[in-house]
Amino acid sequence: MGNLRRVFLAGFLLLLPLAVTAFVVGWSVTFIYGFVGPGTVVGRFLTSLGLGFSSSSFAAYLIGILMVVGLIYLLGLVAIVLQERLQDALDRIMRRIPLVGTVYDLSRRFVSMVDRKDADGLQSMSPVWCFFGGEPGGAAVLALLPSREPVMVGTQRYLGILVPTAPVPIGGGLIYVPEHWVSAADIGMDQLMSIYVSMGVTPPKAVMQPAAVPGP
Repeated sequence: MGNLRRVFLAGFLLLLPLAVTAFVVGWSVTFIYGFVGPGTVVGRFLTSLGLGFSSSSFAAYLIGILMVVGLIYLLGLVAIVLQERLQDALDRIMRRIPLVGTVYDLSRRFVSMVDRKDADGLQSMSPVWCFFGGEPGGAAVLALLPSREPVMVGTQRYLGILVPTAPVPIGGGLIYVPEHWVSAADIGMDQLMSIYVSMGVTPPKAVMQPAAVPGP
């Protein structure tokens, strides 16, 4: 009976990474399809682009996708030559728009962290541990720290943290917590992303003694 259980467990552990990968990929495809599928606003726009080339709505949808992909590719070619000028111009335009500029700036910082090309983005936004209720004994959450500049709420210093969602960590919640709840996480951006994408199957490193977040 013990050998049977051991063999079954070995097979289960062998298939578990494949099952988790299939689930994450399937969830991501469903999530994306919900935004760009034929029945969505984006999907109808793509279909309208391709209707001039085919009377079939599905074929027009596929043609619309190819047209957008081709446009993105052409923009990429232009961006390689004029990358800095185009990016600076786009940044100036987007950051002047109320509210939209704030969202755009946050998105740019996030992308720069993943891309590892913007040193300022890496310094201004970093992985941290947040111990809700205080450490030790508080619930530990891996989060992103957009700014080390504290916000005064009454007489107490607070820090704003971004808690990503799993398995698609590009969303999440912004929470202001007491400054002493936040400690620097000794992990890289890649590991933080892999933890959230795997929904915790890839565990973080053990936390021996959290280091305080350096001030501004």
